[in-house]
Amino acid sequence: ALAGLAPYARDSGQWQGRRFISGGRAELRRGVYMAAVSASQHNPVLREFYRRLTEAGKPPKLALTAVMRRLLVILNAIVRDGQIRQLRPQNT
Repeated sequence: ALAGLAPYARDSGQWQGRRFISGGRAELRRGVYMAAVSASQHNPVLREFYRRLTEAGKPPKLALTAVMRRLLVILNAIVRDGQIRQLRPQNT
């Protein structure tokens, strides 16, 4: 939520609105966006994640937002554990 990448639902009763991301710190979101663009092209694990989403029919911008969230999860784990671990592809 700090970066504004958490999905926000606009639902009311039986009506379901579109989900979108909002809020958070714009500078952080811009920085993570540029890192995600680079990672989706050059990092083998995140490139495969991006490719899998786009081949499943997801729009490229949505896939890039998913890469942004994945990067933030990785960065939070690094801060939490105090060490960098090797990224490995997930078997999904």
